[in-house]
Amino acid sequence: MIPYKSIILSSVLLLLLTAGCFNYSFTGTSIPSDVDTIYIPFFEDRSDGGIGDISDRLNRSLVRRFVEQSRLSLTSDEDSADAVITGLIVNYQNRPFSVGGDERANLNQVSITVQARFKYQRDDEPLWDKSFSGSGTYDVIENPVDGEVSAVEEALEQIANNMFNDAVGDW
Repeated sequence: MIPYKSIILSSVLLLLLTAGCFNYSFTGTSIPSDVDTIYIPFFEDRSDGGIGDISDRLNRSLVRRFVEQSRLSLTSDEDSADAVITGLIVNYQNRPFSVGGDERANLNQVSITVQARFKYQRDDEPLWDKSFSGSGTYDVIENPVDGEVSAVEEALEQIANNMFNDAVGDW
């Protein structure tokens, strides 16, 4: 008779050895077969605030998600694209998030809202047309400038991730 400790130890070892074999990815396995290209233009910044290159940063985040994590290729021509994602940066807020003992903000929060639309060119109606929001915090005392940029990057990554998930969630 095999002792229970040996069975448990063997099971744990087997689980650990095979854990690296399982990989989940959006590398194109569930994208419709007739969707090969995507057009992602720069989103106009109508937020009246924030850092100057926020539209470029959002575009890079979206391209990174849709092109690097799927089988889609980026096209620079909307008319030849199979899918299109467009939108506007509609809100940028940078406000105190945490107040220290001297009643001064020691953490600020950057919040960004984007109105976006995802559409297959073959369809008349978009798959979705809605707002996406993201936020990030930073230490205003230690690193006010680079901290704000990092908070913006964090917020934009959240937005890009949510857009990607909503788009591929229907695939």
